[in-house]
Amino acid sequence: MSRTKLFLGAVMMVLLLFVLTASSFRPEHSKAIITDANAIKALAEKREIKIYNIRQKALKDALSDYFNEAINSGDIVGAGVSIVNGDSVILSDGFGKRKYNGSEPVDGETLFRLGSISKGFTGVLAANLASEGKLHLDDKVADFLPNFHFGDQRNTEKIEVAHLLSHTTGTPYHSYTDLVEAGYTMSSISEKFDKIKPIAAPGAQYSYQNAMFSVSQEVMLKATGKDIKTLLTDKFFEPLGMNSVSMDHKTLINTENIALPHVRREHRWRTVLPRDNYYNAIAAGGINANSEDMAKWMRFLLGHNPDVMSKDAMAQVFKPFVELKGHHKYYQRWPGHVSSGYGLGWRIHTVKENDNAPEEIIWHHGGSVNNYRNEIALFPESDLGICVLINGPSKLVKTVIPDLRAIVKSIYEQEITMATSI
Repeated sequence: MSRTKLFLGAVMMVLLLFVLTASSFRPEHSKAIITDANAIKALAEKREIKIYNIRQKALKDALSDYFNEAINSGDIVGAGVSIVNGDSVILSDGFGKRKYNGSEPVDGETLFRLGSISKGFTGVLAANLASEGKLHLDDKVADFLPNFHFGDQRNTEKIEVAHLLSHTTGTPYHSYTDLVEAGYTMSSISEKFDKIKPIAAPGAQYSYQNAMFSVSQEVMLKATGKDIKTLLTDKFFEPLGMNSVSMDHKTLINTENIALPHVRREHRWRTVLPRDNYYNAIAAGGINANSEDMAKWMRFLLGHNPDVMSKDAMAQVFKPFVELKGHHKYYQRWPGHVSSGYGLGWRIHTVKENDNAPEEIIWHHGGSVNNYRNEIALFPESDLGICVLINGPSKLVKTVIPDLRAIVKSIYEQEITMATSI
């Protein structure tokens, strides 16, 4: 409740500042200035710049209040935050510290582990390869991996690439995640599923996976002759200028500007070192990135780099492949939640602000690995993306997406209305 009051206070300050600013444009001045098209254009540009700066300050102030409250309450140590709106990065910055007992602040270049947010990269990569004809989402996994067996032969032959990426192969929850964490290669893990009994037919039931999901990187290797590191780098990271992304432990720990992970011990934070697991399963959780790179990634997902990949080619990633039933997950308790599904590496939610409001779609995923905890969400109808990277477990992640969505909406939508009345 106190955090909400801070938001409203920040918004009120912005509105007051805007009114005071707008009042300086007196009619008699405008008559003297607006004498030709160039003068009108110059005035419009000046006002747009002023509006932009007011918005930016209001957003930074509101987010500072929000995250500082979480830091002061002991809920988080630090956070990297990126927000994009349309083709613009409206914020890519950090709050708090990289290390609890240190002094270095988190900023837009601070590196975090992404955890399962990596799955979203893999889903988009699969769609990219499909658009190029390198593979098809309904291709059978066994056609690429002859030593892959899950259930009887008839069941094995039904499992498609899309089943891997949507957690619908019929594998029990988190099967062989222990082998991933123990460092087994995905090639060897992919050949062990014959020892597991299916709980459902392919495509019939959602059951979250890391190991089975990461079998997809072995399929992509067979389809293209390139490993997933090379594919992601060549197709996305280099063209988008995501220069700080890495997919290995050595690069992470040798980076100076890194947010170290934290654990709770007797109501206090303790800094720990990043572990080297999941880099064998990059598809599921092996990507490292900073807020600046995540802003570039979200801008791309919203369709603003069609030269890299078109929105049409990406569309199948964000179509619900299976329904996510129940109401006990944190995202199913977001305000106005209507339904949730899982696409290809992404959760797709439908929310409705009120009974008279239109439904809104959210593309979302969380990430948790080595005591990093992250959230990413995109609102395609609003052309908005939000990503929050946190270097420790936190209850904040359950509400940070709707909280930040509300902050952006309160500042930007109200000011757009006022700006048009100047």
